[in-house]
Amino acid sequence: MDELRLCDSFDGGFEPKILAFACNWCAYAAADLAGTARAQYSAGLRVIRVMCSGMVNPNLVIEALERGADGVLLMGCHPGECHYQNGNQKAQARSSVIEEVLMLTGIEPERFRLVWCSSAEAERFAAIVRETDETLKVMGPRRRSRIGST
Repeated sequence: MDELRLCDSFDGGFEPKILAFACNWCAYAAADLAGTARAQYSAGLRVIRVMCSGMVNPNLVIEALERGADGVLLMGCHPGECHYQNGNQKAQARSSVIEEVLMLTGIEPERFRLVWCSSAEAERFAAIVRETDETLKVMGPRRRSRIGST
């Protein structure tokens, strides 16, 4: 996550950095299919493959935002389609905790999104990324505090 940096687009405007934690079985496969199909979405997206959305610790989301991401997507299988039976239900429960922690730390909860995406939904994947990118452009860059500073 150290490589995430705030960057400007070629026209001098803000280009958000989006980090997506994507379920291996559904959302990551949709990302792969979107790339193969040459679907259009933000170049500021970075995808981290996880075995299940329910395995993403809330601290990872907070750390991603603290280390330079402007927004974080947690992408899992549709409810009832989890390869680990109830991982997406765990992700849903954790998303509430994540939103509360974001508010407590002064980070806008809108910078985090939990979404469902099946392996065949390449266009949905791309649309989610485009929507998130547009939302973050309106919000502007995230104000960052230095980690470990006093």
